[in-house]
Amino acid sequence: MSFEFHTASAGQTERAGLVLGPLLRRGDVLALSGDLGAGKTHLVQGVARALGVEERVTSPTFNLLLVHPGRLPLYHFDLYRLTHASELEDIAFYETLESDGVSAVEWGDRFPGCLPPDRLVVVINREGENQRRFEVRAGGERSTRLAQQWLDAMSAANGVLP
Repeated sequence: MSFEFHTASAGQTERAGLVLGPLLRRGDVLALSGDLGAGKTHLVQGVARALGVEERVTSPTFNLLLVHPGRLPLYHFDLYRLTHASELEDIAFYETLESDGVSAVEWGDRFPGCLPPDRLVVVINREGENQRRFEVRAGGERSTRLAQQWLDAMSAANGVLP
């Protein structure tokens, strides 16, 4: 299952995450990719708000992993600075993906073979200064249901989809 949608501002990108957040369950993995500044962190900020995360959510570029407590723990990875898949073991990547929360993996396209097959892939493309095109692809049974639920929820939400 796959679909596309567009946003015209960082706020709309965050709202897309806010719509996705309530649909997430323990063990869900979001693999996010796109150029620097595409909006990966804005999407995660919306997810975090929906999960009840109260602290400020920023890109974990220099930490590689930030853990945010909420309704479900949010494990926010940034793989940009890693050069080899073997470095994932140093940050307890595999154990964390299989734990009790939701994992949002920025730059998930760097090591796709290390991600679980059942994951929601979100590719963010710049189409102007503030415009973004999102390509969403499901990689398994759970993520297929999740993608359909997200599409349905965004279609029902005002202003998220064109």
